[in-house]
Amino acid sequence: MAAMLAIRVVAGLAAAALAAVLLEHYGLAGSPSPLPQPRVPRRPHPAPGLGVTNIFWGLQISDLHLSRFHDPGRAIDLEKFCSETIDIIQPALVLATGDLTDAKTKDLLGSRQHEEEWQTYHSILKKTRVMEKTKWLDIKGNHDAFNIPSLESVENYYRKYSAVHRDGSFHYVHSTPFGNYSFIALDATPNPGPKRPFNFFGILDEKRMEELLLLAKESSRSNHSIWFGHFPTSTILSPSPGIRSIMSSATAYFCGHLHTLGGLMPVLHTRHYQGTLELEVGDWKHNRRYRIFAFDHDLFSFADLIFGEWPVVLITNPKSLLYSCTKHEPLERILHSTHIRVLAFSLSSITSVAVKIDGVHLGQAIHLSGPIFTLKWNPRNYSSRTHSIEVIVQDSVGRRKSVHHIFSLQEDVHLRFDPLASFILLTDHCMVARVLFVMTVLIQLFILIAFRYQRHLELKGPPGFINLTSFSLHVLSKIDISYYSVLLLTLYTVLGPWFIGEITKGKIGCCFSFGIFVDGLFLQGSVTFVVGILQLAFFNIPLMAYLCWSLLQRCCGHNFTSHLRQGKYLKIIPVYLLMLLLYIWQIYSCYFLHMTYGTLAFFFSPLRTWLTLLTPLLIYCVWTLNSNTLGTFTMQLKSHLSS
Repeated sequence: MAAMLAIRVVAGLAAAALAAVLLEHYGLAGSPSPLPQPRVPRRPHPAPGLGVTNIFWGLQISDLHLSRFHDPGRAIDLEKFCSETIDIIQPALVLATGDLTDAKTKDLLGSRQHEEEWQTYHSILKKTRVMEKTKWLDIKGNHDAFNIPSLESVENYYRKYSAVHRDGSFHYVHSTPFGNYSFIALDATPNPGPKRPFNFFGILDEKRMEELLLLAKESSRSNHSIWFGHFPTSTILSPSPGIRSIMSSATAYFCGHLHTLGGLMPVLHTRHYQGTLELEVGDWKHNRRYRIFAFDHDLFSFADLIFGEWPVVLITNPKSLLYSCTKHEPLERILHSTHIRVLAFSLSSITSVAVKIDGVHLGQAIHLSGPIFTLKWNPRNYSSRTHSIEVIVQDSVGRRKSVHHIFSLQEDVHLRFDPLASFILLTDHCMVARVLFVMTVLIQLFILIAFRYQRHLELKGPPGFINLTSFSLHVLSKIDISYYSVLLLTLYTVLGPWFIGEITKGKIGCCFSFGIFVDGLFLQGSVTFVVGILQLAFFNIPLMAYLCWSLLQRCCGHNFTSHLRQGKYLKIIPVYLLMLLLYIWQIYSCYFLHMTYGTLAFFFSPLRTWLTLLTPLLIYCVWTLNSNTLGTFTMQLKSHLSS
């Protein structure tokens, strides 16, 4: 009866916790703010043809990570980008989407703002006079907000050295004779900005969401709106109705932050359920990536590029089917167009722009003006199915570049994005981490409590892995010192302060699994849940498993010395090797805490330093338990083994 009651209580708590998390995430309470309405569908004209108007282009660059300690080539190449690349491409604007500086210590463990890094960034902008050549719009990333106690702090060098010179989201309108184009900067950096690693996720509160909603409404009269920010939407915590709903009228959202996941995902593009494209660009830090984008007769196109590789080629008409959206673009203009249109740039003059469709050579595009090349075509010849267009560009010194994509003039034809890229960009990773953390804790508690209140364990069948595991859990739960130690550790991981230390410069705070308290403010949990899962998976649960195994050895009649001499080295050595590695990991976590949050955090960390010191004591207590305490369990095990 008691066991069933415990099971019901834990199951009820699990259901309640899961429901609370889901309700908090989806925000069912309260009426949502009115969202910006989709733009009115445009007319089929003007369509792409021989004109040199109705087109402009820009660039995006992200994750510069200018560092005073590492890879001076980042700054050298950025200076070359701001002079040579900008001079050749001549973009209408450049979007620099965060992590302008590295803000790490020399050992890469700690984090702080280095004024020298910001001065390097600022001097490049000034020396190259890039802000006189184009509109340079830069926004903060999480590294630019490391260890900043407040926006008014002198450590907030973004205000002093950036091109924008002010914090927060903003709206820039690029005005042309053929319409206005809105570029909305999304600033989701935490305020205050904690030291690493607890600011990997962006945070938007109600006030910021209201500001963004106003900016979205302001952009409703523009031909198009592009949102740009550092964090992908999957790494932004935002209240209902969610950041994707606020930006639903945008054609695309440009971001960075994920660094192509270390090269594992060189293309991270997807589309929101509301129709907005989300396009993460690779980092400048290691990969020297950047992006060119264009609006040609209100048709949006882009290409992700590698710095130093020429020619740069972008097909603007017909545009790629994968990135087409009838909600935001007048796609019927492709069908009414008279010319294929290509942007081509290089260090030397362009000598050849060859065009193929479905492998058939259509001819050489003619230079129209600047980087614009056109070739007359009849789009109605391609009005059914999908087709592949390839453009091969060559310059006067023999540099050659080939680009291609699939296009279609049918409205009911669609292509799907890479499912893995969509999962990475569309999944609420904070939500997933929170649910996994809560469920892992509840499962562990359920096992402990269920075995604690189970009166008698009947061992049936051969003494295999399942029987012996059940028996060892039964013993662990019945012995007070092991049961209460594991129970307290599990509950403390969820509820107790992990450490007290300098969260930001000069500000002492307290870190919990569910968030951080600092300077009278609360930063809701995000990376903390990931750290909690790692703590459970790589120490708490293995420690519980080792205690079970140790108690099983005790019930077999062994003490610590005799169980090492029983000769079963192939079974014993892997256990201790694994535990040694996990204990080293726990020690390293203490060292990492000391390097990131200081000496105070190291000494006032129950979950790191104190646990590291108490673990050997707990293991010693288990191995030196009075044999009388284990008498009943020892007899039960021997009876089962002999039967």
